Amino acid sequence: QVQLVESGGGLVQPGGSLRLSCAASGFSSDYYAIGWFRQAPGKEREGVSCISNSDGSTYYADSVLGRFTIFRDNAKNTVYLQMISLKPEDTGVYYCAAGLGPSLASSPYDYWGQGTQVTVSS
Repeated sequence: QVQLVESGGGLVQPGGSLRLSCAASGFSSDYYAIGWFRQAPGKEREGVSCISNSDGSTYYADSVLGRFTIFRDNAKNTVYLQMISLKPEDTGVYYCAAGLGPSLASSPYDYWGQGTQVTVSS
């Protein structure tokens, strides 16, 4: 059974940092591309970052480029999203997804986690 579990969200002040984790089970995390998405209240879900399963290439939305880093630890079957210099507009529920990406669009992803809340506020 394929399962993705996110963790690491929380409340952080502007300028702070968080590291989100996406733990995969039921498959090897390097078998699929993994994407991170977020959804703010009243807004559509948007792709934040993704990592290829084939060559480890990474991709970022313009809004997070230079502040977020995606990487995987195959030994732990986990993909991480390191977030620094957080802004209030980064607030939202963050989801990880697995599929035949890599893509910042939702459609290539077949499996989704339940999400973890990130709130950036003073």
